Amino acid sequence: MAGMISNWTKYHDPFNDVSRPAQMGPIWMEAQHRTGAVINDLIWIENPPASSYPACIAVKTAALQSFEASEIYLNAVWKAVMVESLDISKRDNLLEVAKSTSILHPEALDFELFAENYNNDPSREAFRSDLRQVAYNKIGRFPTLTFTKAGRGLIMTGYRPYEALVEAFGQLHPITAHNASF
Repeated sequence: MAGMISNWTKYHDPFNDVSRPAQMGPIWMEAQHRTGAVINDLIWIENPPASSYPACIAVKTAALQSFEASEIYLNAVWKAVMVESLDISKRDNLLEVAKSTSILHPEALDFELFAENYNNDPSREAFRSDLRQVAYNKIGRFPTLTFTKAGRGLIMTGYRPYEALVEAFGQLHPITAHNASF
């Protein structure tokens, strides 16, 4: 979780020339076009989140339960903001997403435990650890993927097609790329 937007007064993406919420809409339109994902870009005009940090902390809170819980919850938050235009900077909205997720996936996410742990010291520290890793790798654009194996590393920034990802894996583990099929 890289955070991306602590708040709009400090945010500036020079690559895309974005420094206020309304400028994010075209970026999401491009993402929709490239990926085919359903995205409601009007959130950036109608109800833009003030920050992405609360949602990142919420995903880290789910991760305190399990990796599976974090993956399921991350997907639910993604849908909440990208499709349903829910302001993911608000605690109540994040708790509602957690509650819905726990109903759909009670084996993965315990809502009561999530609500108790949201934004506590361990969840905030887990997020801060991610922010330190982002700073260490000098990551300033998103999406960015980092791959490491046996001391070797590779960083990919921006949208990449599937074939490019397979090639990146192949650089770190040649057998994987050789056996990959498209």
